[in-house]
Amino acid sequence: MPQLTDLTVGDIVAERSVTLTRDSLVRYAGASGDFNPIHYRDDVAASVGLPGVLAHGMLTMGLAVQPVVDWAGDPARVVDYQVRFTRPVLVDPQHGAVVNVVAKVGALDVEASVARIDLTVSFDDATVLGKAQVRVRL
Repeated sequence: MPQLTDLTVGDIVAERSVTLTRDSLVRYAGASGDFNPIHYRDDVAASVGLPGVLAHGMLTMGLAVQPVVDWAGDPARVVDYQVRFTRPVLVDPQHGAVVNVVAKVGALDVEASVARIDLTVSFDDATVLGKAQVRVRL
């Protein structure tokens, strides 16, 4: 279990690459109840002006925070999580999409025993979640 006193602003606490496939999107649709066809049908995505099938925003948000949850050792330690969606994750029908996550200590609040972990979440060398911050009580 990480200790606040062992952390320094700038420390990388977790990194992960996650490959999403069209199967991933269908499974997530079933689990979440979000069956919007832009998440699994190219023709529907094109008809509304999208460049292709998009990963669900909440799926992207969830996979981005998971490395921090794993590092913290307990999901209850996450006391706040916020992101701004900046770009979609396009999921190719054959190759899928690789989403990269880097979690770095952005600030330490010793009084509150909270570390702010800043996430860099990217796909195709572009940031897909802006101002992605997780507050973790340690």
